[in-house]
Amino acid sequence: MKLIHLFIWRTSLALVVILTVWAGFFYVAMMAEINDEVDDSLEDYAENLMLRSLSGEEMPSTSNGSNNQYYLYEVSAEYAASYPHITYRDEDVYITEKDEMEPARVLMVIFRTDDDKYKELVVYTPTIEKLDLQRAILQWTVFLYVILLVIIMLINAWVYRRNLKPLYGLLNWLDNYKVGHKNVPLVDTHITEFRQLNEAAIAAANRSEHLFEQQKQFIGNASHEMQTPLAICRNRLEMLMEDENLTEHQLEELVKTHQTLENLSRMNRSLLLLCKIDNGQFSDVHRLSLNGLLHRYLDDYKEVYAYRNIDLYIDEESQFFVEMDDSLAAILVTNLLKNAFVHNTDHGRIEIRVTDASFCIRNTGEHELDGEHIFERFYQAKKKEGSSGLGLALVDSICKTNHLQVEYSFDNGMHQFKISYQ
Repeated sequence: MKLIHLFIWRTSLALVVILTVWAGFFYVAMMAEINDEVDDSLEDYAENLMLRSLSGEEMPSTSNGSNNQYYLYEVSAEYAASYPHITYRDEDVYITEKDEMEPARVLMVIFRTDDDKYKELVVYTPTIEKLDLQRAILQWTVFLYVILLVIIMLINAWVYRRNLKPLYGLLNWLDNYKVGHKNVPLVDTHITEFRQLNEAAIAAANRSEHLFEQQKQFIGNASHEMQTPLAICRNRLEMLMEDENLTEHQLEELVKTHQTLENLSRMNRSLLLLCKIDNGQFSDVHRLSLNGLLHRYLDDYKEVYAYRNIDLYIDEESQFFVEMDDSLAAILVTNLLKNAFVHNTDHGRIEIRVTDASFCIRNTGEHELDGEHIFERFYQAKKKEGSSGLGLALVDSICKTNHLQVEYSFDNGMHQFKISYQ
């Protein structure tokens, strides 16, 4: 979940709670104020009626034309003692003037006359419909909530995006950052926390660049320095193998040693090539077709495929053009052709399909390979003779440096390596 979505969700939830509590308090406060005003009016009206009753004056009509009504009747001393002398309540009463039932506020008061008799005075006055008030408050609360939510979210989204713009800039910079490449500078900010975060990210990137340069330099120097001793060792072994006094067992051991040195030399050349690719030393880039390179090297590999009875099928729908150095393109094609042979089965098949958008090589295989690690250096699911574990790493490195992508999949007993544009 994005930070802004989480922020909006939590703000909305907080607003629901706050506005609900506010609506409850608002309703209670409003009803208390209304009841207080109505009760004061009832008290004045009841006091006037009691004074007229106690003084023996003529009582007014039970309905005075203002929808106020009253009832006055005598009660027993026991009744007076068992009930509070003054109470308030809400109830629906019949209003004579309107000839209908309406909500009213009721005041009941018990008082004693001069002749020690007790009378109960019940005074009614119409009041608001509280259920309607509740509905109105609910509707206006919902309306207020929606308006406030929209306004607050718009303001928060604007403030959020404006203030967190340096963070999004840093995230975008980190997403596009590539070690060993020329990267755009990180935009500075006046916000202290984001400036410190930018400085930490730049420091980490500089450390990565320094380590990367050290690694490239070490690999390049080590691979280059190893070439001469390896060549000397191979030449001496070849001279020894020409000795006529060697026994058959000694010759076999020398041949094995020579083959090991050949593998080591080939691995060393691959490492040196990887280092050169990472250093960007192949700068002679121009447009070329992989179809032509495919046919150029297929003649050499057809004999190798025939040795293991591997059938070859080619489907060329169109030309697949790339912007690449000639030598890197040749390495790309030959490594894929070699991989299809080394990791194939006897009496298997190789299918090559070329379109204007992809270059695809499929070969039969027994088990699916680990797609997450297959392009890592020296990774081999199963050790194959003649394989250094660097072929697919070279393919991946060449593709990345030339804006291509290579994808692996396994379907119906066939390994597939597909090269396409990024």
